[in-house]
Amino acid sequence: MAPKKLLLAYSGGLDTSCILAWLLEQGWEVLAFMANIGQEEDFEAAKAKALKIGASKDLRKEFIDELVFPAVQCNAVYEGVYLLGTSLARPVIARSQIAIAKREGCIAVSHGCTGKGNDQVRFELGYYALNPDIEPDYLYFYNRFAGRKDLLEYASQKGIPVAQTAAKPWSTDENIAHCSYEAGILEDPNTSPPKDMFKLTVNPEDAPEKPESFTLFFEKGIPVALQTEKTYTDSLELFLALNSIARKHGVGRIDIVESRFIGIKSRGVYETPALTCLRAAHMDLEVCAITALGLTKLMEGLTLDRNVRALRDQFVTFNFGQILYNGMYFSPEREFLSDAIVSSQKSVNGQVRCQVYKGNFSVLGRSSKTERLYNANESSMDELGGFEPCDTTGFIKIESIRIKNWANNQRNQNK
Repeated sequence: MAPKKLLLAYSGGLDTSCILAWLLEQGWEVLAFMANIGQEEDFEAAKAKALKIGASKDLRKEFIDELVFPAVQCNAVYEGVYLLGTSLARPVIARSQIAIAKREGCIAVSHGCTGKGNDQVRFELGYYALNPDIEPDYLYFYNRFAGRKDLLEYASQKGIPVAQTAAKPWSTDENIAHCSYEAGILEDPNTSPPKDMFKLTVNPEDAPEKPESFTLFFEKGIPVALQTEKTYTDSLELFLALNSIARKHGVGRIDIVESRFIGIKSRGVYETPALTCLRAAHMDLEVCAITALGLTKLMEGLTLDRNVRALRDQFVTFNFGQILYNGMYFSPEREFLSDAIVSSQKSVNGQVRCQVYKGNFSVLGRSSKTERLYNANESSMDELGGFEPCDTTGFIKIESIRIKNWANNQRNQNK
């Protein structure tokens, strides 16, 4: 009887390398699927490490066009600071994995995500949304291996080469948008990350002494061009070029304790270079400076109606971030919010002049030839610009009715 086929989302790291060997021990015919989502990976070495490779696919442009740039449109963020680098990648991986599993006749799929993390939820909700009959197979794996110590011992027994060591046991996840670090010594939230841990960005202290400037162009809230000494218009090339600039200047590092979907607090350290710049510049076309550690409201300020912006910020941005983080990308609510995002961004067209320096991103100026809600005459302190002081007085009187009533109540209570 031929063994049953299973498709494994394989990264070449500790967990997936061990689960690949373990699944083979259990009698599965394992096809290993590695998605190229921009991680700086030696794919040939990963292929050699895998015992059987079923498929690999370059998903970078799909990832940028379908997940990253819509997240920029929405200013997507989780708990005010995390830019969802890992969360954004899972839908494109799951979708491609399910498609290949169908093509190869696999009855099950698997991943190497810890049962205490978010990614198990993200992958499996994606699997079920894309193929309700598919079965994830990994549960007994976690009965066999309690944690990273057991995995490292198993890898040693099986001769599986892994990057993690007892001295550097943290887990990493990388794609074109970000790199994350967690577990190991990082589980103590008061332990500073080692300087040699970071993979993508230069330590801001060691970044160039001279700032670097560039211009980002947006159409309907989507980045369409990056202008430096060269102009980039292809979405993937634009993102790669901006990543290179931001990485060199140490932009995009954060160190946070976050609330996982399953209810556990966890500490994560993240590098998100280009996406940090894009989100901040987009918010400006929505405030004028931002640092890597202080994402504050910044081309929407120039082009987006204030009430539309308020509704988007209060409802769409918050919930879109939650949906992405919680693994609900393939859901009716995400589709609904995606439509709302597109509608809100019709007027977000223009350019933002930007600068990076020593870990900081700042906006130098912004302009729009087609959409301008900002009127210099109206806002100027040097001219009346369309209304008289008495108009303002009447406005104040109306607004003060509620405040006066509240103040009188407070005064009566204090008598």
